[in-house]
Amino acid sequence: MNNKFDALKDDDSGDHDQNEENSTQKDGEKEKTERDKNQNSSKRKAVVPGPAEHPLQYNYTFWYSRRTPGRPTSSQSYEQNIKQIGTFASVEQFWKFYSHMVRPGDLTGHSDFHLFKEGIKPMWEDDANKNGGKWIIRLRKGLASRCWENLILAMLGEQFMVGEEICGAVVSVRFQEDIISIWNKTASDQATTARIRDTLRRVLNLPPNTIMEYKTHTDSIKMPGRLGPQRLLFQNLWKPRLNVP
Repeated sequence: MNNKFDALKDDDSGDHDQNEENSTQKDGEKEKTERDKNQNSSKRKAVVPGPAEHPLQYNYTFWYSRRTPGRPTSSQSYEQNIKQIGTFASVEQFWKFYSHMVRPGDLTGHSDFHLFKEGIKPMWEDDANKNGGKWIIRLRKGLASRCWENLILAMLGEQFMVGEEICGAVVSVRFQEDIISIWNKTASDQATTARIRDTLRRVLNLPPNTIMEYKTHTDSIKMPGRLGPQRLLFQNLWKPRLNVP
């Protein structure tokens, strides 16, 4: 199971060959060694269901990020801040990760869990996300863990029924409230975004008066500053937060 970045060590002994031919030979051997390492690394990164496991329709990757409040960051520094936890391809592999992860309600500070299809980074600028958007729901403290679990189980179980439109989901832990969101590929497809909204209401058992906000990633990118995986999500604090009994 691929749950860590594979770190390749530099093969540099520090020796200096006086003979140019031997040096060239060593360089060739070194390049071959690096190619072999890269090939082996690629093989290790291929995640497949184990024998007798229940495969998911798509592979997914867990990510984690944490930032200093009130400090806007560039796309480059944000990308460096998100850490890959691991990738899974089956129901059993998911539970192996999830059962050892801290629940969102137990996180502190400005922290985020992201669960995205393998190959899609939790960034607006990713090719799969750049033309899309996200549904956002604000939660009072104490609800994030349950809502996050219901959301990702529905996503993994393909309950949204929108083909390949779903990119991933995010839970954002903040000081006064928590936020969950689900990202899709095509913001302009109103029928798809409406179906995602209605399914989200159902799987989270949301009250009819719950405020749900849809924001395109294009709008997010245009706004000044980057605050974690969402940008300036506190812009509408006057909206009532969800209070699920």
